[in-house]
Amino acid sequence: MKTLITEFISLDGVVQAPGAPDEDTDGGFKHGGWSTKYFDPEVMGGTYDELAKSSDALLQGRRTYQVSAAAWPKRSGDDFTEWINSTQKYVVSDTLTEDDISWHPTTIIRSADLMTKLNELREHPGGYIYLYGSPTLVRSMMAQDLVDELLLTIEPIVLGGGKTIWSDNGQALEWELVSTAKAKTGAQVCRYARAR
Repeated sequence: MKTLITEFISLDGVVQAPGAPDEDTDGGFKHGGWSTKYFDPEVMGGTYDELAKSSDALLQGRRTYQVSAAAWPKRSGDDFTEWINSTQKYVVSDTLTEDDISWHPTTIIRSADLMTKLNELREHPGGYIYLYGSPTLVRSMMAQDLVDELLLTIEPIVLGGGKTIWSDNGQALEWELVSTAKAKTGAQVCRYARAR
């Protein structure tokens, strides 16, 4: 299996709270929901649907998992929704317990076990381990060079600060542009594979 990171990202590299005003206000972030006006169901939705069909697991950090678990089970009717509600989910958290899990199937991974479990999953046959949001988790994976592909939806806005997915460890990682598509909203959907 390969790890696939999908992110809505601003021109200045911010991924924090793209979906709703109160999604993540850490650090006084006040632009929550900034991404919604750039969503293009045809170009962006089609790309995400296609990648979901090639994915066998969903990996998330605690906050992204809790936001998703509150929203997705209430939805139905399209391929992505059917996939996300039925696929095996993994949430990385040191605070959640089995009693906190209502979105099934879900397995909790403790932070200390993440790299071992992720490497085990990557050894299994199958498609992608799909991850969206979860900037802290993505930064950790980037620092360990555990990301195989990136799907970045680069949106024409500068947010002036906020959470990013980029590790600041000084390590250079090269990527190959696999495909790009322009959404009607001006966003660019760019898919990259790790150049090894």
